[in-house]
Amino acid sequence: MKAVVWHGIGDIRLDEVPEPTIQDPHDAIVHITRSAICGTDLHFVRGTMAPMVEGTILGHEAVGVVSQVGDAVRGFSPGDRVVINSTISCGACRYCRMGQTAQCDVANPNGPRAGTSFFGGPQSTGPVDGLQAEYVRVPWAQNTMHPLPENVSDEQAILLSDIFPTGWFGAELAGVRRGDVVVVFGAGIVGQFAAASAYKQGAGRVIVVDGHETRLAAALAQHCEVVDYNDEDPVQAILDLTNGIGADAVIDAVGVDAERPKRGPAAVSDEQAAAFDAEVQQVAPDASPDGFGEQQQWKPGDGPSQVAQWAVASVAKYGRIGIIGVYGPTAQSYPIGEAMNKNLTIRMGNCDHHSVTPPLIDMVAAGQFDPTALITEHEGIGSAIEAYEAFDRREPGWVKVELTELTELTA
Repeated sequence: MKAVVWHGIGDIRLDEVPEPTIQDPHDAIVHITRSAICGTDLHFVRGTMAPMVEGTILGHEAVGVVSQVGDAVRGFSPGDRVVINSTISCGACRYCRMGQTAQCDVANPNGPRAGTSFFGGPQSTGPVDGLQAEYVRVPWAQNTMHPLPENVSDEQAILLSDIFPTGWFGAELAGVRRGDVVVVFGAGIVGQFAAASAYKQGAGRVIVVDGHETRLAAALAQHCEVVDYNDEDPVQAILDLTNGIGADAVIDAVGVDAERPKRGPAAVSDEQAAAFDAEVQQVAPDASPDGFGEQQQWKPGDGPSQVAQWAVASVAKYGRIGIIGVYGPTAQSYPIGEAMNKNLTIRMGNCDHHSVTPPLIDMVAAGQFDPTALITEHEGIGSAIEAYEAFDRREPGWVKVELTELTELTA
């Protein structure tokens, strides 16, 4: 079968690999009908989240049809149409019973203190082969999949595998309350869903900060107020928009691959640039970008702590920050002194998919929210590497890439 496989930093390939098999009674095999490319996948190719294990299949978002279940899997049968959670959870440990499924004590093969286990990730998360493939093995299947109603399409459901739940979780981490002014840093697909989720959770205003016009246009289409950090100082703009108070809640939907401003009043000084360059070397010491200029491929973000600094500076005293943008274990720079002096509450982490997703499935099934408008690219699995490259370059309009045609390849 075809699968997108990680071979090294800057080296991913569409390979022929063996079809997966049941390895544990709690496994299921799912025939994938939709997958997707996420910004998190780019961290692995850029080298900002390591180490990876060569040969790992990438991807942590998928919809498909169950083809086989292990003897211990109850509640699912071959032929069931399912959405697969990005994070893996057993359903029986104390964290799963509290709904904190991202910290399942059992799912991560590295042991209970290893943290989140998710598909297609680095060694510390398993590794577990990912979902950009024709068939996949789903460990702990009865708690890592959800059945799909007939009136939720595959295209809607692919955004329920990770992106919509993660955006919703980000708004929860930020403690969004009715009437809040919420700032979302990052207008990629996670930021778009964080903005939509903030509105659904009661925000009075949502301000979205990014440096790419097409992404800001997508946020504006959701009736967000937008700030281009290349034209304005985002911190000053947020203060101006809030009568000098700052935001009630901030969601960091960018993470370690943040870009520093290249022009305008927020452009960094030589001293700040040198500090950021040192951070890049710390978080991605083995990065090796290809090419030059705008066509440069697999380049780590050049401002790893930029959004962290802006978030702390732009939130009000006693404000709340929720971090869902990915920061790897080598990222160690955070403005903790300024945060403490403002009495901030900062929460972060990987989404508890299994407990967060079911109400969102119901929301989509009821027609209360249609996520498909935010899918901007539809590519066949045969074009996956080219799609990765375009998405990595942040080409205009590329917000979310859906991988289709996985079923036809098996015919």
